[in-house]
Amino acid sequence: MSQLKITARDAETGPVLEIAGALAYPHATELTDLLPTVPLRPGGRLVLDLAGMDFCDSSGISALIAARNLAQAAGAEVALAAVPAHTVRVLHVVGLDQIFPLYPDSDAATRP
Repeated sequence: MSQLKITARDAETGPVLEIAGALAYPHATELTDLLPTVPLRPGGRLVLDLAGMDFCDSSGISALIAARNLAQAAGAEVALAAVPAHTVRVLHVVGLDQIFPLYPDSDAATRP
């Protein structure tokens, strides 16, 4: 399993966090620790670009939910971009595909 790497960048709609490697125990806390420092604005959108993510366990799913909760508390929304097929299946099984907007890539997710 590869280490987690998170790269932040800005888009017109709000921050984009590019997640690469394994969003899994014990590294998923790196995302949850970073989230409170991400500037979110009401009406904005936090995009989690998962194109580089190669594994996601229950800790990673919890981190995605934490991102959603933080965005909602700020009056913003959250979107998942380029979600790997194995993670889409997990999101579908647990019903989270109903609460996370899924986009094919970060360009689509950052369109106003």
